[in-house]
Amino acid sequence: MIKQVDVVVIGAGAAGLMCAAVAGQRGKRVVLIDHASVLAEKIRISGGGRCNFTNLYAGPANYLSDNPHFCKSALARYTPQNFLSLMKRYHIAYHEKHKGQLFCTDSAEQIIHMLREECQAGGVDLKLSCHIKQLSRQEELFCISTDQGEIRAASLVIATGGLSIPKIGATDFAFRIAKQFDLPVIAPTPALVPLTFESTDWQTFVPLAGISLEVDIETGTKKQRGYFREDLLFTHRGLSGPAVLQISSYWQQGSEIRINLLPEVGLAEQLIQEKASSRKNLGNVVAQYLPARLAEGWLQLGGYQADQRISDMQDKTLRALGDSVNNWKITPNGSEGYRKAEVTRGGVDTRTLSQQTMMVKAVPGLYFIGESVDVTGWLGGYNFQWAWASGVAAGQSV
Repeated sequence: MIKQVDVVVIGAGAAGLMCAAVAGQRGKRVVLIDHASVLAEKIRISGGGRCNFTNLYAGPANYLSDNPHFCKSALARYTPQNFLSLMKRYHIAYHEKHKGQLFCTDSAEQIIHMLREECQAGGVDLKLSCHIKQLSRQEELFCISTDQGEIRAASLVIATGGLSIPKIGATDFAFRIAKQFDLPVIAPTPALVPLTFESTDWQTFVPLAGISLEVDIETGTKKQRGYFREDLLFTHRGLSGPAVLQISSYWQQGSEIRINLLPEVGLAEQLIQEKASSRKNLGNVVAQYLPARLAEGWLQLGGYQADQRISDMQDKTLRALGDSVNNWKITPNGSEGYRKAEVTRGGVDTRTLSQQTMMVKAVPGLYFIGESVDVTGWLGGYNFQWAWASGVAAGQSV
């Protein structure tokens, strides 16, 4: 039995749900398909179960892409305030946590419920645990053969995301469809992910695991430089925390990252000043500026004697110590990969898409939205805002 509709959306995550709801409420006959048995698992687990659903300050500058201007249109037409207006209709309480990051006060389940209700209001036919066997284009229609029957539609929206977190169902489906229609894909890499180091190189840092502090962190070139002030976390395998997740989107294999462990203080100058007036031990002085365990561990790593009086030390030694804290350079060997990555950087090359509608220019009726395309947001709600905005752009066009 063949079912014919106006729109098929594949992928019932944030972008797919939003797209289907908007299209359905425009009067389109929409089928929304997902291979998972539960709806929107990535929304459910995000933000510790409270869903960091947007950022008040989301704008084009908060996104990475080989085609950086592409995201401007969709983000301008559907803003964080638009999504907040939708939430207010459903009486969903929220709060700002940090730097414009907005979270549900209760549960991410409220966002999922809201989007499902919006889809139902548009008469969307939701098919979960639905597996696609074949997809083709015949006489201006897309033919989708599934284990629940065949569906044909004039418009097909791919909203299946990237490769991040395979244990909750992430696949390369979007990239396979792109290849089928001869669309270029910017090489996918894990993003918003902890960085790792050679075990032998990192062994000396293992005793610092669990230490967290605010740092300045940067990497990259003038063309695409990442710089953030966020919290860094030492782990047994490498570095994590918001600072490292942010910089991981900019980091390239083989490149160093530069970290200022004490961004508000020039430590060398402080140590030299202290030397002139203090009889304290070096360890006690450094512990005035860094967490005590980090101060102790850092001195050990650098071969400094924590019990040496600072007044007995040479200025050049104190300058070297200060520089090691304010300008720590280290080269990761990789990352924790897609299993720990919050998003996928790269994806369908946006030069092949209309920035107004998200439709493939060379294939009328075919759309890619959300994480499947080469638009990657910072940590802090930006990727959800792209999901909403790109979903609405496609939903208004299909």
